[in-house]
Amino acid sequence: MQIWVDADACPNVIKEILFRAAERQQIEVILVANQPLRVPRSLFIKTKQVGAGFDVADNYIAQQVQLGDLVITADIPLAAQVIARQGHALNPRGEFYTPENMQQRLGMRNFMEELRSTGAITGGPPALNQQDRQAFANQLDRFLARYAQTTRAKKTT
Repeated sequence: MQIWVDADACPNVIKEILFRAAERQQIEVILVANQPLRVPRSLFIKTKQVGAGFDVADNYIAQQVQLGDLVITADIPLAAQVIARQGHALNPRGEFYTPENMQQRLGMRNFMEELRSTGAITGGPPALNQQDRQAFANQLDRFLARYAQTTRAKKTT
């Protein structure tokens, strides 16, 4: 299992949580962006710089994700592709995208995009707050604990 990060828009505080988790759990975290990234030296933290352009990083992640991988993204279409490939998708506010909520999320995203294009809504979501950070860290810890438990169970059988 690997953790893929849609790093262009991922808040630094979320990246820091992921860096600590990578070291603690010894799980590979791969940050994908279309610009160079600074990351701590680690056997478990890698970067992949992709070309510039709309959705280039998203498309790269969608092509690379494997069954059971975790993708950190706020991009709903990318999350839909990850779910279709039987991966897991978690947004920086600590909410998992699931097959059950994906259609609703896509519909709401499209509706909000229409409102923004008409000028009815300007701006994006509110800034990440402490509660969001904590929710993300808690969801990530629960996910990694389930992964570790599943891995141990497979080794004993």
